Amino acid sequence: MAAAPHAQLQKRPGNYSALSPLTLLQRSAYIYPSKPAVIDDRYTLTYLQLFTRAKRMASALRDVGVNKGDTVAVLCFNTAEMLECHYSVPMAGAVLNTLNIRLDANTLQYILKHGDAKVLIYDTGLEAVVEQALDGMDQRPLTVAVDSGAGEPGKLAVHRYETLLEQGNAQDDWVRPDDEWDAISLNYTSGTTGQPKGVVYHHRGAYLSSLGNAMAFGMGPDTVYLWTLPMFHCNGWCYTWAVTAIGGTHICLPKVDTDAIHTKTTQHRVTHMCGAPIVLNMLINDFHAKGHVLDQAVRFAVGGAAPHSATLDRARTINFDITHLYGLTESYGPSAFCVWQNDWQTLSTDQLAGKLARQGVGLFAIDDLRVANMDDGAAVPPDGHTMGELVMRGNTLMKGYLKDPAATSAAFKDGWFHTGDLAVVHADGYVEIKDRIKDIIISGGENMSSHEIENVLYRHPAVLEAAVVARQDEKWGEVPCAFVTLKEGLDTSEDELIAFCRESLSHFKVPRHFIFGDLPKTSTGKIQKNVLRQSLKS
Repeated sequence: MAAAPHAQLQKRPGNYSALSPLTLLQRSAYIYPSKPAVIDDRYTLTYLQLFTRAKRMASALRDVGVNKGDTVAVLCFNTAEMLECHYSVPMAGAVLNTLNIRLDANTLQYILKHGDAKVLIYDTGLEAVVEQALDGMDQRPLTVAVDSGAGEPGKLAVHRYETLLEQGNAQDDWVRPDDEWDAISLNYTSGTTGQPKGVVYHHRGAYLSSLGNAMAFGMGPDTVYLWTLPMFHCNGWCYTWAVTAIGGTHICLPKVDTDAIHTKTTQHRVTHMCGAPIVLNMLINDFHAKGHVLDQAVRFAVGGAAPHSATLDRARTINFDITHLYGLTESYGPSAFCVWQNDWQTLSTDQLAGKLARQGVGLFAIDDLRVANMDDGAAVPPDGHTMGELVMRGNTLMKGYLKDPAATSAAFKDGWFHTGDLAVVHADGYVEIKDRIKDIIISGGENMSSHEIENVLYRHPAVLEAAVVARQDEKWGEVPCAFVTLKEGLDTSEDELIAFCRESLSHFKVPRHFIFGDLPKTSTGKIQKNVLRQSLKS
């Protein structure tokens, strides 16, 4: 049978190109050449200046030996240079590896070796840990020092960032991906056990994630985005590219500080920011204590645990408008969000918190979310009770784990990406995560969600942070044990918390044990439940 006429039409340079977020900067530089693209404490760059500098650095990197597919690691604060590297490094044809500034020297050395870093661009304020990380390496990456004012000029550096940039030629052609499947970045999971895994992103996913995140977060040309989220984390959830896509303005914030956030938000008329629950809680508590109220609404996208009703109440009084996002390093950051429905407007705060506690639906480039039965992979019924594993597939999922085909195959088993999260599906199709598979507590044959118990504890006025894990019990097998951090100046007791929990939970779900103190966290702010579980065994 002859092929259909339309099937004979071919891809041509004039009607097809590989998707890449690099083109988003080129477009904004053309439309908004004089508009502030990035505001740093030291200087402001227009879109044309940012584009020109990125092309210059791309040229300079190629001149010092960076070839297509090489890894360029970057260890910097949220500065203009860090943002610039999200364009210049892939414009050189290289793969960007942003490093967590909170990592210890041994972990940094492991990542530099595992990722085969050819160049390391680092802030001089981090010179001490860089020196330790490079010590003993047989093949050291070429070092380039960024002087952001956080430290003295680096003695380790072969090149200074600005000097190297000036040596580049902005007229050189920058390297466009041959294939949108080409790697654009390498991100290492924070990990709670073992060595971190290298997650590889491609140009196509970065492009689609950027546009999808901008749409989900209601961004436009008037967006002023404050970098309360680390740019090293999933490439700043791809907002490093998303803000540029819509011609917004990036406001750099080297370190999270509530006074600086309040000042910059007011000074620059900030409209959007993102962060983990720990950042949102810190801002709300500090702003509330200091009587700060924002003079315009600011949209705050929070990842991780859903905001509880007390947080929503305080956020509203400060003028934060909360968006709940869900994702993983393997999904370019956000992969699902709780889409607002108009009939939620009249809900009480507690009812609204119940709606927003759900992870919702897939982002625009995620083809499908499914809560799969753990036995046969079939979709669970939308009853809000039957639990299964949240799996997904679509365009904004990683290429795979670097140098780990077995882990990659396991993650994509049966044609789906397996998140490791236990969830339910509600009648309206919105998914809600109940727990990590490894965190579920089985007591007397009953499965209970640690997240459900934690959400109740967070409603107590004295509780700042809470984490619930299983504790071995001779009679029940496992019982819930709560680790609690109290707000400064407030106090409570184990008996009071037990009584409080019994008002909202079935009695068998109420923690039998409470331990008060600070909670251990990973370098990205996640509570380390494995450390808490281990402490119960010692």
